Amino acid sequence: MESSMKVAALYSGGKDSTYALHWGYLQGLDIECLISIYPREYSMLFHYPGIEATVYQAKAMNINILYSKAVNNEEYTLYSLLKEAKERYNIKGVIAGALLSDYQRMRLAFITEKLGLSLYTPLWRIDQRNYMKEIIKNGIKFIITSVSSYGLSHKYIGRIVTLELLNEILVIASKYRLSPAFEGGEAETLVIDAPLFKQKLMIKGRIIKKGPYEARLIIDKIDLGDQIRIIIESRD
Repeated sequence: MESSMKVAALYSGGKDSTYALHWGYLQGLDIECLISIYPREYSMLFHYPGIEATVYQAKAMNINILYSKAVNNEEYTLYSLLKEAKERYNIKGVIAGALLSDYQRMRLAFITEKLGLSLYTPLWRIDQRNYMKEIIKNGIKFIITSVSSYGLSHKYIGRIVTLELLNEILVIASKYRLSPAFEGGEAETLVIDAPLFKQKLMIKGRIIKKGPYEARLIIDKIDLGDQIRIIIESRD
């Protein structure tokens, strides 16, 4: 891997894509742009809750972003955006935050290979419990934006995941045999501050509950500023 290689980063705004981006920066890769796709609600390939925040996150990091809504074929949308990134920014590789999904990784590998791009997945098969602690220790601040698993309730939504809160979540993960990093879709996250952020996200939203263990943060307003601000209008 060439340290000065120009790359694009697949970016959902969550903890995994942000950590992978952070890894790429520490490796000396030249991150030319972010690639974000607004997918179908129950996509097996892309992160959905809070995806609209990626435009603000890109601005906070002062990184270009290519953003598109997936109308029909998500894989074709990704192919088109990566092709555009290759033509516009002369990228040679792609960083992705894939953790455990063979479905996701195989499709990313197929698309990047078709375009002649190298694929970097630094989080692949990583120890999830230790990884979750490393995210926080590396200064990446994130909130939970949705829960959809027994043992997790709406009370976790909108809270910054500190080491203390993480320990509570890890106990639940062990008790109910959940993926510690939410790789099974148990929860989704949104990064509001990180070492690459020059500004922090300020969010106003509301929680919609679909059941005792299923809820989602609906983001009504996003701004950038010098301080983190999270306003949840209702938890009912």
